[in-house]
Parts: sequence; C-alpha cells; structure tokens
Amino acid sequence: MIPNVLSIKDLSVSVGEKEILKSVTITVKSGEIHALMGPNGTGKSTLAHTVVGSIRYKVNSGDLFLNDVNLRDLQVYERARAGLFVAFQEPVTVQGLRFLNYLRTAYSSLHPDEKLEYKKFVEEVKELLAFFGLDSSFADRGLNEGLSGGEKKRMEALQMLILRPKFIILDEIDSGLDVDALRVVSKAIARAKENGAGIIIITHYQRILDYIKPDFVHVLINGRIAESGNGDLAKLIEERGYEYYKGGEIDAKIG
Repeated sequence: MIPNVLSIKDLSVSVGEKEILKSVTITVKSGEIHALMGPNGTGKSTLAHTVVGSIRYKVNSGDLFLNDVNLRDLQVYERARAGLFVAFQEPVTVQGLRFLNYLRTAYSSLHPDEKLEYKKFVEEVKELLAFFGLDSSFADRGLNEGLSGGEKKRMEALQMLILRPKFIILDEIDSGLDVDALRVVSKAIARAKENGAGIIIITHYQRILDYIKPDFVHVLINGRIAESGNGDLAKLIEERGYEYYKGGEIDAKIG
C-alpha cells in the first residue's frame, strides 16, 4: 500500500510584520511519529496553526501538500475533510453543542462513503470514554463544557481515535496531564500510529517521549529546523538543553 504523505517544504510564515517560520521542511508518512521540539516562542504552535489554515498566519513561501492535494488552496474545514486533525494547546469550548452530535457530524464529513450505524458509534464512543477514564455522561455534554484542562486533552485524544484522520498534529497534548492521563493518552497515540496515521507531536520536553518513541525528532530554534534525527535525539536534547543550539544551527533536515 502506498503511504499517505504530509509534505511541509521550505515553509516561511509571518504573523503581522514578523517572520516566525523560516524555510521549515518536514515530511511525514503514514505510521510515522515525528516529535517537534524547541523552547517557547520558537514557532512550534505557528506550524500547527499554519498547517490547519488559521487566517492569522501568512504563508510567505513554501509548499503544504497532503499527498497530491495542495493544502494552501483549501479552507480549514476542507483541510479537515482531506484527513488533517489538529489538537491545540487550548481546546475550544462550545456550549450547547452536544459532544456526541459534533463527533458524529465530523465523522460523516471525514468518511462520507461509510454508512454510520448510530448505535454502534455510540457504543464505541462510550468504550473510549471508559478507556480514557472519563464518565459516559461526557458524551452528552457540550463540547468541552465544564471540563478540566486534562479532561479536555483526553477528549481531544478520543476524537483522534474515533475520526481516524490521515495526519494528526498534537500541540502540547502533554501539558496539564498527570502521570496516569499521560500514560493513557500515549497509548492512544500509539494506537493511532498502528491505525496508519502520520503524527507530529509538538512538545517542549522529553516527558511524553518516555512513553512514545518517535521515529524522528526535529529541533525548532528561532523558526528554523536546527537539527533532525531519530528518537535518540530527544534524550540528547534533555541532556544538553536548547542552549546547545545558540551561536549556530545544524543543517540536518530529514524527511
């Protein structure tokens, strides 16, 4: 089977007059986990917002492709339909939008050729709620309404498993999670990988990578990829810190 490919090539992005990303290149294939690491303010979240199509972020140059689909030509909802899922640092709350209804509509949009059996779908959602240690009543709540930060992150991970997107970007999914929640979210990420999704995990720290071994690690410093390598690079970063990259950048991009 030919793998799906998310190609981010020579991407430069500005917010207002300030250039945030500078010629960033990352290529993610089906079943791969990439960790994007770096200190605060270096452009990691900008990458997530740009790929999903947030209008605040201006693409100055570069390519964004999901297989042969040019994402730059698509609106946010069209990118989601193409198979892109992004979980941000602060999941949005929508009062009155029942979670189960939202999830069902999103699934039907992503998989229009599949016949959705409502009863079976509800059972799967409730099974996953139990998997994440959440009460079944959460299915009937408004989207993220009345949830703690950690509960919101687990609900985002649940959506990731139900919707089965081609590519997943997780922007600091580990923040606000206790050890038990981190373990179960890590298991969910591993399951998504087994299901064939390509995944980018955006994080500051090694913490979540103690539970998930990435296939590739990229270090983003001042809007540029300073170094790329295999999963062992994350441990090196933990040992030497981001100060190591000050005074020069290592050009070691990989796909």
